[in-house]
Amino acid sequence: MNDTPEIAVLREGTEGLSMGSYAEELRKRLPDREVGLARTPAEERELVEHARVVTGIDLDEALLDRADRLELFACTFAGTDHVPTAALADHGVAVTNAGGIHAPGIAEQAIGNMLVFARRLHEGWRRKQNSEWRHFQSSEFTDSTVTIVGLGSIGQAVAQRLQGFEVDTIGVRYSPEKGGPTDEVVGFDGDAVHDAFARSEYVVVACPLTDLTRGLVGEAELATLPPNAVVVNAARGGIVDTDALVAALQSNKIRGAALDVTDPEPLPADHPLWDLENCLVTPHTGGHTPKHWERLADIVARNVTALDEGGDLENLVVAPDG
Repeated sequence: MNDTPEIAVLREGTEGLSMGSYAEELRKRLPDREVGLARTPAEERELVEHARVVTGIDLDEALLDRADRLELFACTFAGTDHVPTAALADHGVAVTNAGGIHAPGIAEQAIGNMLVFARRLHEGWRRKQNSEWRHFQSSEFTDSTVTIVGLGSIGQAVAQRLQGFEVDTIGVRYSPEKGGPTDEVVGFDGDAVHDAFARSEYVVVACPLTDLTRGLVGEAELATLPPNAVVVNAARGGIVDTDALVAALQSNKIRGAALDVTDPEPLPADHPLWDLENCLVTPHTGGHTPKHWERLADIVARNVTALDEGGDLENLVVAPDG
């Protein structure tokens, strides 16, 4: 193995994808750079000691102490709560994330879930399981109002894909004065959110989980939604109050929910959400895509160039203190 690779790929994979494939995608984009793939803890120690860029799920602080040349840690997750960002910054290391690479898949799944409820496909699937040829009534997605909570990469991807469906869209974002790709944009203050919810047949939750958004969709917000409304959570489970959602679904205060994320997660086998016919649940698979490594390698390759040229880093989470 080359003793001085400029880019080190750590050994732990994600979403069932091989880190070897990730390393190959980086080599394609950076043919003039040495990319090293660690397969053992010993190889990680050796690679990190000489690397300028390290990429992986996490970087142990013991490894960081050996990384005298390190300038950038490129996390392969969108979330970096598990990463020792303060220690990295103290060592003069920038931290970037994988934000945005999951947006197309999550957006497609969110729209798919809305169409399932509009056409009541889940009822059709139930009748098929029972070998039951019985007609049922469905509705149309056309002329609905969809509120998208959060206009980051996921929210923008949802809005983009809703074009052509002949629906009205409302975006909720921290800085509504910036506008957005939706027909209307409002802020996160309570009155604005309730006004948007009161007009919505569908609410897509696509914002980060923060102190402001934790429990954002709670008992009061669910009470504001029309009884034919559907909540689609494509973000983080903690943004929706689970107990309040269960109560609203059980009493038919809203039409349904589609959850790719839950609180708690994983969802326990005895949780009441499993038994509700008006609740669709997927095990946090919305962002899965065969293009995962391609999209991430694009970002990391551009950031390697930015390091050389003194440019701004894409998906910067933490700037180095040093």
